[in-house]
Amino acid sequence: MKIDWAALGSVFGVSLIATVALVGLFTLGIVGLTKHEAAAADGGSATMARTGAYACFALCAAAVAYGIYLIVT
Repeated sequence: MKIDWAALGSVFGVSLIATVALVGLFTLGIVGLTKHEAAAADGGSATMARTGAYACFALCAAAVAYGIYLIVT
């Protein structure tokens, strides 16, 4: 049995980058919702923060759906 170390390293690197990017995007969504709640408590309006948070969550869902699509096909 021969292991293709270059391919294994490539898969590891892409998986690491994708994981960090997805977690970072989800974190930005949570921060956006927190900013919106803080602004609402102060009587202000932060619709841009809420919209950005929803966009981050939508991108996370799209990335997960694309990953499932790649696995299934």
